[in-house]
Amino acid sequence: MLASRPVASNAACSNRRTKSRSLTMNAQASGAHGATRTGRMVLYDVPLSNNGARNRYIIRKKGLENEIDIVSPQTIGGLKSPEYLALNPQGKMPLLVLEDGTAIPESEVISQYLLDRFADRGPSLRAATPEARARAALATRLHDLYICSVQAAMYRRMERPEERAAQIGQIAFQLGVLEGVVQGPYIAGADPTSADAALFPTFVFLTFMLPRYFGWRDVFAGKPRLAAWWRTMQADPAAAQIMLEIEGGLEGWAASNRWQEQGILDQVANTSFKWAY
Repeated sequence: MLASRPVASNAACSNRRTKSRSLTMNAQASGAHGATRTGRMVLYDVPLSNNGARNRYIIRKKGLENEIDIVSPQTIGGLKSPEYLALNPQGKMPLLVLEDGTAIPESEVISQYLLDRFADRGPSLRAATPEARARAALATRLHDLYICSVQAAMYRRMERPEERAAQIGQIAFQLGVLEGVVQGPYIAGADPTSADAALFPTFVFLTFMLPRYFGWRDVFAGKPRLAAWWRTMQADPAAAQIMLEIEGGLEGWAASNRWQEQGILDQVANTSFKWAY
């Protein structure tokens, strides 16, 4: 859902329970760092965000760095601040704020908006045929619904080890499903699409965490198409930059002993559950 510019007072916009205007906010009036101050769009995101990284990939592939500022939600108080919640009541990122203050949440919605608005800039990042576009959409859908929904099992506290183990198993299963979707060398064929933008950042998570903390020998074992796709993406300069950003954040987590403090290492030590695939 797109947030139109306000037609009433700011007081009306500040009511987070108002359904008809739940995404209505003028960024300048709210004191938000962003579009109405700079004359450019603003993407609220952080380097470690795998969902936001799909938007950052598109911005770089299309050469939009001088038109879209990428800033942390902390610049307006954080995800749960009144200023941010007025723009996106879900308190999630990424969030794109347009020049007029219109707020667009949800990473895939943002991706498709950027592809529509800047269709004449850089690579299209859309597959050439209906069948290839369906393949790209399917890969994105599988990723968003069935991997992103359980990815926190790799890095957040969970009280029940059986729940964590089940979700790690779900990730393994979905990788097998994706192996059957990938066309090669990119998800949908000869050229990159928004599906590649969506999947690659999460695979940075997978390749960093699953071998290091869950004992996987190789995330791509038995998945030659995904393995070839991964190599192709790593050679893409925009994707390589995304990988550096995400891995830098993950190394920071490792340095702070996140996996120990979240109780993950203790749970994985319980060999009555299956962790490695």
